[in-house]
Amino acid sequence: MAWGNVDEVQQDDNQDENENEYQSDDSVDNGVEITAYEDEQPGEEQVHTAKNVSEKKRVENAIFAAYASRRTKEITENEVKEAIRITKDDQLSIRDILAKEENSRKITNPRDYQTELFQRAKDGNIIAVLDTGTGKTHIATLLLRHILDVELEARAKGAPHKIAFFLVDSVNLVFQQANVLRCGLDQKVEGICGAMGASLWQKPTWDGFFQKNMVIVCTAAVLHQCMMHSFIDMARVSILIFDEAHHAKSNHPYALIMKDFYVHELDVSRRPRIFGMTASPVDANTDVQDAATRLENLLHSRIATASATSFDWNKIARPREKVARYPILHHQYETPFHQEVKARYGDMGGFQKFFITSKRISSEIGCWASDKYWSFAFSEEESRKREDRKELQHNKEHNGQEVEKLNAKIARLQAASEFVQQFDFGLPSESAADLSSKVILLKGYLDEFYGRSAEARTLVFVEQRQTARLLLLIFREIGGPNLHPGMLVGNSSRGGDTNSTLKDQVLTVQKFRRGELNCLFSTSVAEEGLDIPQCNLVVRFDLYRSMIGYVQSRGRARHRNSTYLHMVEEGNSKHHEVLTNAIRAEEVMRNFCAGLPQDRFLDKLDFDVGNLRDNDGEVYIDPESGAKLTYRSSLSVLAHFVASIPSPNQGINLQPTYVLNRVFNSNPDRDGIHGFECEVILPECAPIISVIGKICRKKILAKCAAAFNMCLELRARGFLDDNLLPTYQKKLPAMRNAQLALSEKQKGNYLMRVKPDFWQIGLGTIPERLYLTIIDVDAGLDRPHQPIGLLTRMQLPVLPHFPVYLRNGRPSNVILTSLETALPITKENLERFHKVTLEMFADVYNKKYEDRIAKMTYWLVPVRSSCAVAITPLSKPEGLIDMEQILAVFNQTRDDTQWTPAMRDDDLIDKYIVDKYNGGRRFYSTALAPHLKPQDPVPESAIAAEPTRKYKDTILDWSNSLWNKAREKRSELWDKNQPVIQVERIPFRRNFLAVIEKKEQESEGELNIYVCPEPLKISMMATRFVAMVNVFPAILHRIEDYLIALEACQHIGLTITPALALEALTKDSDNSGEYGAETINFRSGMGPNYERLEFLGDCFLKMATSISTFVLQPDENEFEFHVRRMVMLCNKNLFGTAKKLKLYEWIRSMAFSRRLWYPKGLVLLEGKKTEDAPVHHQLGDKSIADVCEALIGAAFLQDNRRGHWKSTHWDQAVQAVKIFVDSEDHLMEKFSEYYAAYVKPRYQIMDATAAQLDLALQIEQRHSYHFKYPRLLRSAFLHPSQAFMWEHVPNYQRFEFLGDALLDMAFIMHLFYNYPEKDPHWLTEKKTPMVANKFLGAVSVKLGFHTHIRQNNAALTSEIRNYVTELEEAENEANGAVDYWVGISSEPPKCLADVVEAYVAAMFVDSEFNFQVVQDFFDMHLKRYFVDMTLPAYESFGSGHPTTRLNKLMTTNFGCTECRMSIRQTPSTIPGASAQVIAMVMIHGKIRFDSLGQSGRYARPRVANKALEALEGLPRYQYREKYGCDCTEDTEGGEEASKKEAEERLKEAMVPAC
Repeated sequence: MAWGNVDEVQQDDNQDENENEYQSDDSVDNGVEITAYEDEQPGEEQVHTAKNVSEKKRVENAIFAAYASRRTKEITENEVKEAIRITKDDQLSIRDILAKEENSRKITNPRDYQTELFQRAKDGNIIAVLDTGTGKTHIATLLLRHILDVELEARAKGAPHKIAFFLVDSVNLVFQQANVLRCGLDQKVEGICGAMGASLWQKPTWDGFFQKNMVIVCTAAVLHQCMMHSFIDMARVSILIFDEAHHAKSNHPYALIMKDFYVHELDVSRRPRIFGMTASPVDANTDVQDAATRLENLLHSRIATASATSFDWNKIARPREKVARYPILHHQYETPFHQEVKARYGDMGGFQKFFITSKRISSEIGCWASDKYWSFAFSEEESRKREDRKELQHNKEHNGQEVEKLNAKIARLQAASEFVQQFDFGLPSESAADLSSKVILLKGYLDEFYGRSAEARTLVFVEQRQTARLLLLIFREIGGPNLHPGMLVGNSSRGGDTNSTLKDQVLTVQKFRRGELNCLFSTSVAEEGLDIPQCNLVVRFDLYRSMIGYVQSRGRARHRNSTYLHMVEEGNSKHHEVLTNAIRAEEVMRNFCAGLPQDRFLDKLDFDVGNLRDNDGEVYIDPESGAKLTYRSSLSVLAHFVASIPSPNQGINLQPTYVLNRVFNSNPDRDGIHGFECEVILPECAPIISVIGKICRKKILAKCAAAFNMCLELRARGFLDDNLLPTYQKKLPAMRNAQLALSEKQKGNYLMRVKPDFWQIGLGTIPERLYLTIIDVDAGLDRPHQPIGLLTRMQLPVLPHFPVYLRNGRPSNVILTSLETALPITKENLERFHKVTLEMFADVYNKKYEDRIAKMTYWLVPVRSSCAVAITPLSKPEGLIDMEQILAVFNQTRDDTQWTPAMRDDDLIDKYIVDKYNGGRRFYSTALAPHLKPQDPVPESAIAAEPTRKYKDTILDWSNSLWNKAREKRSELWDKNQPVIQVERIPFRRNFLAVIEKKEQESEGELNIYVCPEPLKISMMATRFVAMVNVFPAILHRIEDYLIALEACQHIGLTITPALALEALTKDSDNSGEYGAETINFRSGMGPNYERLEFLGDCFLKMATSISTFVLQPDENEFEFHVRRMVMLCNKNLFGTAKKLKLYEWIRSMAFSRRLWYPKGLVLLEGKKTEDAPVHHQLGDKSIADVCEALIGAAFLQDNRRGHWKSTHWDQAVQAVKIFVDSEDHLMEKFSEYYAAYVKPRYQIMDATAAQLDLALQIEQRHSYHFKYPRLLRSAFLHPSQAFMWEHVPNYQRFEFLGDALLDMAFIMHLFYNYPEKDPHWLTEKKTPMVANKFLGAVSVKLGFHTHIRQNNAALTSEIRNYVTELEEAENEANGAVDYWVGISSEPPKCLADVVEAYVAAMFVDSEFNFQVVQDFFDMHLKRYFVDMTLPAYESFGSGHPTTRLNKLMTTNFGCTECRMSIRQTPSTIPGASAQVIAMVMIHGKIRFDSLGQSGRYARPRVANKALEALEGLPRYQYREKYGCDCTEDTEGGEEASKKEAEERLKEAMVPAC
């Protein structure tokens, strides 16, 4: 089956000569140079083919290593050459130094020609001749904004109201363009068409339109009728915008409006402004010069255009054009069904056109389509229409007579219709029997785009509606699973055609945009006006009728890898003539435009920059190097600087934008233009956004003046060095990555405080009074207990409850009640308390200390249980202490603690018993065991509990812990008749602050055993008291931690509660602060760690430093804000402050230790030695910095009152920020001091314009806040692309910087307070959707903020419009679900989120720094989206990643298995330069793309994005050809062979034309 030939269409100078060569992209992202290489360099060593998988991997690794080495060498060599060049050339002019840089004339931007055309249109009537897709509607939007602002000012002064008209040529464009303007204008826009009913032609209706709206979008016919009925006159129109202005000729409504009404307004000053838009001034084969002149005269305007090179420099994408030649079609013929219909009904005159059309279709589309066409012609609706027409004709001719003849004719019509409708047409097959060679060739192309995925978008242009419908039916059957075809035709209907309403068209385009349809068969309705998404493939199935049809349909192929296909018949001279004439006509039209006078070109300067002399304008000579900056060289210097800026989007070639403004002489004695003033605007990511140059007589000098001033500003701020070369790319990474300078791997060995200074108060003296703290537990212990009292020299502060954990894991909260009244102490009582405490240490802890009261830090006493319930801090201490037990212990003798035969059995029950010779054996006696004797064998359960005991023959042996000789000596003296008692062994429990571990619990063994009392000591302390004392070490450890934490806060000057203070200082694992990572060396029982507070403190720190930076640096821009703030809040800075404060001493990094809790200073006489030496701990630098943020968070929580904001509630948190930031950029100690330091800028207090007041009024209707200073609000909606000199209001970047931090605070407070048990990892994950641009962009649209954004970027206008459309559709289909915004496939333009943040900041500043306005905004507009954080959409938010997309593209779309990504480190030989990582993408053994980054985390997505930019949109055949892919699918052999054969046929069809 022959497919024909495909030729490349040779365009003029816009076609790339070598499409396989990727240009080096020297733009820098975060200081990283990124390049893409298509092929290995010539002469490279070739690597042999691998024989197996492992060898293949080694070969690939060798390629990666060699490539990385070569790239490293290239990068290093370039750096060295740059360094040498700077050294050698410091005396040369900058023009000579940059001789190899881009030509200075190529300093332009996609906004330049649009901006200048807008400026011209403000001053006079213009017809803009620009290609489809170059942003004509954006220019119209800019002009409308200006006209509306002027109109608002005029209305404020009492002038009559005027209205703007945007005129279109067809009804379907009315509502589309109205929607476009609604997205770009902040005034009411109404779309009107003639089909809106009879009420349209009533004056009250139009009066209502004029009163409610400032812009009307309508067809020209509607406006003509409106003026004809005198509903409005020309004097009340502010501007007439003619879309597709080439229609203005003859009796077209465009022309009639001008002829009948415009010229009849004799007062020229009352005539409206005219702005026309077209891709060509002519739409027919006529004399271009004559047609253009007539168009200018008719519209009273002058044509203005841009040069072709302007589009080249501005990266206006044009498709690859190909000619697809299909074999000669069969001659028109009659199919058997056609012949049958003809034989039966061929004599009926009304059917002749159907026979003609059926024969034509048989040739052009095929046999099946020829037959299927009859079903259209004889559908029920069409048959009924024919019958009605026949009856009407008969009645006219026969005046109602001869009814029988009429009935016979109608019967034949009905029979014909029934015959056709009953015929079985079957389904089309992909064969020449059913389809023409033309359709088969089209099928081959569509297979290449849709064979593996459904992502491509295709537009197939046909001439007739029935052709579109037939192709739709055919490709629904043979198109394959990934092709989703649809049809787009006009909204009128004739016999045999399919009817399509305006609503049908809109819905079809929406489905095409969403991907529900991906291939449209369309008539000329899609050539102009309709907002068709970017297409990968545009096919002219039927050729165009005129040059403008060719140009406009080609303009639909806007995708970066798009193809425009002309389908022509082999040997068809008419087709060749149409193709040739269209291309030549476009060339004639372009030559005409190129031959226009110089002042008609938007981008033509007064003369070439190369003709400037060094003495034209000012000169700057650097005092250090002697480098010279002139007007001529400033353009190149600035272009080079901008190219070095790290761009967040590597696909964008950054350039400065120059906005020229005519400045008129204010001297009434002199007329005309005084000169030109230029503002240069740098990209958003630049350190300085805009500078205005001085007024000059020539445009080129004005541009140079602006560039010169910008260069001086950059030099003054250190972004150009003394050789006028960028320092920006070297300075930026160090500053922006300051927060990454510290990690847990950087550790130090620091002194740790184990004991609080509290114990040192009064130490060394004999106290005369003590303070009593009652210690109890609210849920009891494992056995009955009684409260204990802690006697201290000073009153303990109020300490919070905290849990201890019992044997079964049950918590019981420790209640500490510190009595405010001191207890007077007599000498006798002090001695009693002292002895009891020492006895406690000896019996319970097996420690015997020297008897020195002056060195004792605290004393422990039993408290009467009967009094504990009613104790409060105001209780009197007298009578609370259990003196009876104290006296029993104090007065005990050796006989009291030793068993003797005289001791009653009852005295052995409920006693605390200690093994004097083994301090680890302690028991509670529970009962006598009369069934056992001392000489009885030890029960097996007891042996299992203590398996290491050596002597276990008898119970008496088991009870005796003496060794060897002492044992033998004493064993003979033991009473062999003493009783055996059942005791509960007290397990060796180290840490009651943590849940007992399973291993520890299992090791306890059997607790109930049997002992003999004589070898043991029977304590006089009550078992209830001992039960509490046994837990006391853990309790004391926590008390001391609280005290140390409080002392830390006192040390740094903060007043924070013990619970918050300790939480902020607690580090319970080696990697605390690394959210989401598995904890390393976790220390249980330390209570909450600092992570949640650090999460909160980090947010407050960001907000506080953002406010101080905003306040103290009014002249700096957003970039400098970020750098300045980063220096303050970076971990390195916080760590430095913490070291100066020795904060590391107070950080709690150790769990309870049985060797560290004992009192310090006492001499140990007996027992295992405790730790007396200073204790050190290993702390990561980042951990110490994190604790600073945690203390800020604690200070915030200390005073903040949820739901009721007062500035004083945040004073201590501000104080904490000041302490830890320790910077001149944050000297505030109270929140109120932020506003006190704020100086209102001049623009804020100037009188607001009418447009600014109108903006404030409109926004107040959406959020109930009234601005005292409306110009602040205007600033919040000014995009950086908007020239400052248009309103003299700064753009929103400073506000966006501040608002981002303010909203973060509101989001974090919502999460922190509502989810108190969630860890920072969870909080961070849930914060992600809240702060995402995707969410804030949706909020911006919901509030209608997008209509108020003032910006000057056509691409951005289109992005906003498309996103708004998709978002509104998603919301309509969501049935009230709040997460509708998550599923939007496209990312919103960042400016949508930016204006929300900027608006919040503007309110904050206008309200004199009242955070309540931020909270109110959050509560009213944001909170409702996040009431339920468990929504699946939020759980999986942000799962998309460039590497995932690349993998899917390669495997699914291209079926390529030979793609691999790898990273290698790239060291630098430049002194002081840090190593970087290079990520590479290999395709079939060749490195195709690479990208540098500071780590693989950044390099991988960059190189993936680089690859996606180049690969997305390519059909599979083109990918395979371009990248040498020969991967085969694992399918049946026949199917694979068939695919290969089809692929080869298509390749043959693509040979270049001779």
